[in-house]
Amino acid sequence: MSKLNYKQFTIGIEEEYMVIDPETRELKSHEQKIVQEGEKVIKDRVKAEMHQAVVEVGTDICQNIDDAFMDVSNLRRTISGIAESMGLWVGASGTHPFSHWESQLITPHSRYSEIIKELQEAARSNLIFGLHVHVGMESRQMAIHIANSARYFLPHIYALSTNSPFWEGRLTGYKSFRSKIFDKFPRTGIPDYFASIEDYDNYVKLLVKTNCIDNAKKIWWDLRVHPFFNTVEFRICDIPLTVEETILIAALFQGICAKIYKLRMENLNFIIYPRMLINENKWRASRYGIEGSLIDFGKETEVNTRVLIYELLDFIDDVTGPLGIRNTVNNIHTILENGTGADRQIKTFEQTKSMISVVDYIHSQFLNGIS
Repeated sequence: MSKLNYKQFTIGIEEEYMVIDPETRELKSHEQKIVQEGEKVIKDRVKAEMHQAVVEVGTDICQNIDDAFMDVSNLRRTISGIAESMGLWVGASGTHPFSHWESQLITPHSRYSEIIKELQEAARSNLIFGLHVHVGMESRQMAIHIANSARYFLPHIYALSTNSPFWEGRLTGYKSFRSKIFDKFPRTGIPDYFASIEDYDNYVKLLVKTNCIDNAKKIWWDLRVHPFFNTVEFRICDIPLTVEETILIAALFQGICAKIYKLRMENLNFIIYPRMLINENKWRASRYGIEGSLIDFGKETEVNTRVLIYELLDFIDDVTGPLGIRNTVNNIHTILENGTGADRQIKTFEQTKSMISVVDYIHSQFLNGIS
């Protein structure tokens, strides 16, 4: 085991935050002032998004999960402080409980203008907030192998991240409605299996050649081999309420990649399941979060989602020590006991009957666990 290179599995995390008016609790355009002030402190690790009520941040390349925790904590603390100085709040939820996208301003930028020109209402209404986790790879060949196998586990982690139960003032019945909104975009969802990195690259070249896309970043799958970096990028998750949940999810993705790599180095492979089957589990995760069941394809039966998540912990257990993530992934028990962000948002609403109180709760969790 000591011969295996676990240091290759570096971590990069991107989070999308909502900017909130403390008086109305509605989403609020910050006119890029938070980004402008943030650039003075954290340089290019903060940037604007399509809607002006969104701020995106990204970590440096983190060598381990502890570095990632410190980096995300610093980003959240910095953005929150800047927003507060401007009389604004920030929060982390896959959707805002009641703001309507029609009233939100679009950031004036040629890239966003092009997307809106092509995708129209699908792009204008895409007022959602996600978490992206990059895991470093030794090569793109290894990246496509790991991505093929890791697809199976996407619904498991997605269920843990569910944090968007409300949309435009309604309780949607979904634990993650964010994915339903994003489904309107082309080239989203669970990707297909690719036989090789050349197979994937040829697919991208064909899309560019036929004017479907102008670059590979317009492939918005739940997981992708990054077009420019040697990483596998996991894109399926809602932005979690707290930094601890974000770091837990990043550690799980890192552990899955390392375990599949370890199997490959031992001439073993994880079973490749069809996208159609994985999609069934994704829908269940979106609808029920950790409260429902997922399909165990090997046993061809429904299994309680919590049970499958515990099985996932067992699956990656032998790599958590070398990666230094064992204590982090053990925090999963907190979510399984207290519920996901969606469960806690719904509980707040049921107790108060107030969407305002839900926004207050989202805001109160933003710096939770950050000293």
